[in-house]
Amino acid sequence: MSYLLRVELPDVPGSLGRLASAIGDAGANIEALEIVAKDPVGGIAIDDVFIAADGIMPDSIVSACTALDGVKVLWISRYAAGGNLFMDLEAVEAMTQDPTVAIEKLVNAVPDVFRVDWGLHMTRTGDGAAIVHGTVSAPTEVPSGVRWPENLEKAQVIDVAEWSELVVAASPLSADELVVVGRRGGPEFLDSEIARLAHLVAMAASLRRNA
Repeated sequence: MSYLLRVELPDVPGSLGRLASAIGDAGANIEALEIVAKDPVGGIAIDDVFIAADGIMPDSIVSACTALDGVKVLWISRYAAGGNLFMDLEAVEAMTQDPTVAIEKLVNAVPDVFRVDWGLHMTRTGDGAAIVHGTVSAPTEVPSGVRWPENLEKAQVIDVAEWSELVVAASPLSADELVVVGRRGGPEFLDSEIARLAHLVAMAASLRRNA
């Protein structure tokens, strides 16, 4: 199991070492770390920590961290980013800068984040679809034969015959909206990539709702 942990800690020498030791003592391993923010006046830093913790409950990790003086766990969630954590976090940062355009920011980021050729924000029109926003290399029109995917309740690879040269994955923003990504000629999307896409799309939808 993998988790993404956001933690506040004193911005002093040795803090990261103590945090790493505490996480290790809880039975988990730090796979990657990103410094999110620093407050020189308050003397604190906020870091995102990607953790591999097979068989370890998240409560154990939280307890190990908060046992350290001055350390607060702001949130912890299951996450499938792996070695792509930094690109994912850049997308999150772009979305949070202006939540009103979080969907557009995410679509613009997906070619780099997922090593795909293009991204689209699509909306339902009857039984078909229309493009709301796309990246530079994305299709500018939806082929007339394309129909809205039925029963698409979670991120997954979809079969679009009219885009036969593409490997396409989609994740629902709402009942009538999708974020779609396409690769020309593959490779196939990994389960971890689909999970990451779902996570980022859900975050973009939440940011938009609360904007």
